[in-house]
Amino acid sequence: MPARFDAVIEVVPRVRARVVRNVPQTLAVFETHFPRLRVLPGVLLLDDVAAAAALALTGPLPAGRHPGWVLGSVSRVRYRHFVRPGDQVEIDVQVVSADGSSASCRAQAVAAGRVVATFRSVALTRLVVAEEPVLVTASGASAMWGDN
Repeated sequence: MPARFDAVIEVVPRVRARVVRNVPQTLAVFETHFPRLRVLPGVLLLDDVAAAAALALTGPLPAGRHPGWVLGSVSRVRYRHFVRPGDQVEIDVQVVSADGSSASCRAQAVAAGRVVATFRSVALTRLVVAEEPVLVTASGASAMWGDN
């Protein structure tokens, strides 16, 4: 289970993911983000949606392994209600389309039985990571890091 989520309810790779995130009273952001009316910043909820979308695309991964998908863009987002300290947020992500390098998802976040946010278009891009770092020299020759 990814460390950011408190529970993974369901994962069907390349189809959907449902996760739960508890919003603790002790998050440092609550000290500065409207201290008199403490609410979770929407960008943090969006970050959780992007992580849940990556989980929906790859399925569960071993601890410490990056899913390889990053947020590319988001549009048609509606924040309907505040997420407050102590809330439990359930995020439901549906994969709309996916190919080898890009994917499109939609999502909604629910807290206390009501929809707190909808994300109609969440686009993710797949990172291409070399297995081993490669150093390209001025002459055009390449060598693996650590090769002498």
